[in-house]
Amino acid sequence: MLKLTTDATFREAVQADELTVIVFKTTWCKDCHYIEPFMPELEQQYAGKAVFYEIDRDDLPDLSSELNILGIPSFLAFRKGQEVVRFVNKLRKSREEIEQFVDRALQVSDALAENQ
Repeated sequence: MLKLTTDATFREAVQADELTVIVFKTTWCKDCHYIEPFMPELEQQYAGKAVFYEIDRDDLPDLSSELNILGIPSFLAFRKGQEVVRFVNKLRKSREEIEQFVDRALQVSDALAENQ
């Protein structure tokens, strides 16, 4: 997962025509470390359908505040600069829950593309 380290790179990434999934994490978050082993496989599973990026919430506190990121890890999906759907809570996320989120994000993103 590519790491975005500036507000500008985040804003550029979410402008993409394809679905962009941003994962907000921190280095000290146990639940963030829990998802690390399976995230590369998940990225591979959605290759060609979605692009994944990570942001350390502590590195970009103003952006995190603007996007109302409180619990971590948090997942936000964007397409063409518009937030499509989010998966944000303070609970540990399983691989299945993350897959359901990405599948839902793809459905919403495709529906929005059809209506444009």
